[in-house]
Amino acid sequence: MAMLPEKTPNRPLRCPPFSGGRLYYGWVQVWVLSFTELVSWGILYYAYSVMIVPMGDDLGWSRVQMTAAFSVGGLISGVCGIPVGRWVDRHGARALMTAGSIAGTGLVLAWATVQTLPVFFLIWAGIGLTMSAVLYEPAFVVVATWFRRDRNRALAILTFTGGLASVVFLPLTTWLVEGFGWREALVVLALILAVTTIVPHALFIRHTPAALGLAPDGAAPVEEPPETPQSNGPEPPASHQGDITLGGALRMRPFWWMASSFAMIWGCTIAVQIHLIPYLQDQGFSPAFAATAAGAIGLLKLPGRVIFAPLADRFGHRVVALAIFLLHAVAIGVLATADSRIGIFAFVGLFSAGNGALTLMRASLVADVFGLRAYGGISGTIAFVIQAAIAAGPLVVSLLVVAWGGYTPVFWALAAVVGLSALGIARVGGAAPDSRAAYSPI
Repeated sequence: MAMLPEKTPNRPLRCPPFSGGRLYYGWVQVWVLSFTELVSWGILYYAYSVMIVPMGDDLGWSRVQMTAAFSVGGLISGVCGIPVGRWVDRHGARALMTAGSIAGTGLVLAWATVQTLPVFFLIWAGIGLTMSAVLYEPAFVVVATWFRRDRNRALAILTFTGGLASVVFLPLTTWLVEGFGWREALVVLALILAVTTIVPHALFIRHTPAALGLAPDGAAPVEEPPETPQSNGPEPPASHQGDITLGGALRMRPFWWMASSFAMIWGCTIAVQIHLIPYLQDQGFSPAFAATAAGAIGLLKLPGRVIFAPLADRFGHRVVALAIFLLHAVAIGVLATADSRIGIFAFVGLFSAGNGALTLMRASLVADVFGLRAYGGISGTIAFVIQAAIAAGPLVVSLLVVAWGGYTPVFWALAAVVGLSALGIARVGGAAPDSRAAYSPI
């Protein structure tokens, strides 16, 4: 990630001045990215769960085959997260996210015409590449580059708005499929993706504040490098903040505790979300109720972000992340026993409360523990580990459902895995220990 030079030349602004009491251009990017993340997540990710049943019925593909294609996309997205993070650190997100939106539009159109399973796998391999270029990872680097003092607030806005993706696009996709068919629905979604993301990414994303003669948070450029970047809440040791390279992070225990813990919870969480609509329909609930319950998870994420973000400021991101992990374990256990709408609503409420802040906690923990020098590379590497788990999760659940004869024992197993993953977060060491032992190399 580019850092401010020792002297920032007083160049003429290429855009209207968004500092000195006026709107800082970093906030313009936050709101643009918030909207494009909502659309990109909704179409490239959440719409898939709605397509499983109608595509399977139409093409004769099994649920295992369908989730395997999704898993391939997730795995490729994770593999690409590492080079994507390093690229954005060096060159910025503008060209990458614009190209990703163009590619995503073409791939969704290709998805609408698919006839054979091998071609479907190839399309989802391409969508996986596209997701690495347009979803949260490059957007997080933009926020980390443009903000120091207000980073938590900017990340909260970004993830708060992005969390609406399932709320908007699960019901919208269901309505399109029921009204026009799954192929026509995908054509409409591709057009929405093109119109709402390509031009905003091309026009509004900038690499660093210095390119506009600004400093992070909208401060006036200074003659000396700014102070060590700060985050809201407890801080890591000053000797580690901002000077950790990707190679250095890979030799530290907190990196692997963090990566493995978030991988386990995300693998289980996404598996539950992908299988929720098919599971509810298997239980006799209507497609409309299933889509509503799944969409409500996205809607109820929002209060969770409002609640947990200020708690993180007070108690630290590690403590709040630990609470979220335990809450997820309880929620999945409730789903395993739910046999009525009341039980499903209880699951949705508990699951959503923690899920709302999970992404925010990861983005903030990476900055707290490892600093900003190689934020994109470190975050992208953790994202790779997470995406490997996400890729495996839905497929593993499909196989276990067949082997174990139903979803109930599988959901209990997922609850246990999430509970165990909380132990890893407890070992990260916190964001502000005085001892360097928590940050010692492996």
